[in-house]
Amino acid sequence: MIITKTPFRMSFFGGGTDMKEFYEEHGGSVLSTTFDKYCYVTVRHLPRFFTYTSEFVYANTERVNTLEEIQHPLIRNLMKFKDMHEIRLSYEADLPARTGLGTSSSFAVGMLNAFYGMKGKRVDKRRLADEAIYAERVLCDEAGGIQDQIAAAFGGLNRIDMSKDGYKVTPVVISNQRKREFNDNLMLFFTGFSRFSSNIQKDTKKSIHDKTKQLLEMKSLVDQAEGILTDTHRDLNEFGRLLDYTWQLKRGISDSISTDSIDEIYHKALQAGAIGGKLLGAGGGGFLLFYVEKDKQPKVMHALQNLLYVPFQFEADGTQVIYFKAEDYELPERFLQKSMEEEEK
Repeated sequence: MIITKTPFRMSFFGGGTDMKEFYEEHGGSVLSTTFDKYCYVTVRHLPRFFTYTSEFVYANTERVNTLEEIQHPLIRNLMKFKDMHEIRLSYEADLPARTGLGTSSSFAVGMLNAFYGMKGKRVDKRRLADEAIYAERVLCDEAGGIQDQIAAAFGGLNRIDMSKDGYKVTPVVISNQRKREFNDNLMLFFTGFSRFSSNIQKDTKKSIHDKTKQLLEMKSLVDQAEGILTDTHRDLNEFGRLLDYTWQLKRGISDSISTDSIDEIYHKALQAGAIGGKLLGAGGGGFLLFYVEKDKQPKVMHALQNLLYVPFQFEADGTQVIYFKAEDYELPERFLQKSMEEEEK
């Protein structure tokens, strides 16, 4: 049995520039962090006592005899990709899916980490990120960028730069004291709304060529935001004002990104003392992040009392195997040859 623990991420700046259609031509940059809310993937071989050969438990429960029967696209494609058979897989998470925190990508990374562990292998974080990107963007043919998979695999507060030649992950180096102050000035609220980000990403993808100017400006804000964090002489409140600016830019890229309800919540927070904020993820709903000075936070809490407040701390580990126990288990002969071929790759 193996259990993996993979963090969710929050993206501050550069969202949208991580889409292939943009960064291969213009280059992309994102500033993001992972935080202490996780998904857990448990995988073990399924004993042969049942009328089905594999079981998958997530929001639904699936029991199947062939890989083609699997309804969940990501599970089906990764089972085929990594040649997995006769397993019981379960998914649990600290926060709900489809809420702008990269949950599906964290699931992909955590599942891959678990599958490699079941095969007695440990692979580096870059390979996990690369294969999660391939699974979601190619095998599942879902629209979207590549920042979520990278963040989930690597973990930490990072700048991610992308081009046609690949990507580079650079940790943002700041003192523990400044990082704590930064973390303490952020407030996260659940709006209660959620939509499939891939549907919104399709709208964003269509508008990329028309919105190149805005995306280039969003990319340039990554430099400014990193500068604010790393320069100890600069006021961290500048980061909050920059969040507000990037949110206004992002709203101009697609009509699907915000709603009247979200705009109303955002304005309430600003009136109560928030300096800036943004909706996390592709848009349409999910979690709102605000930058609020400590003395103003009680007023913001009161103004948004109908929403769920989610306290959090930054994390720096990325995906991890947190439990492993070897099993005495042999696959049927019909699976062995293909598994041996996979091991040789």
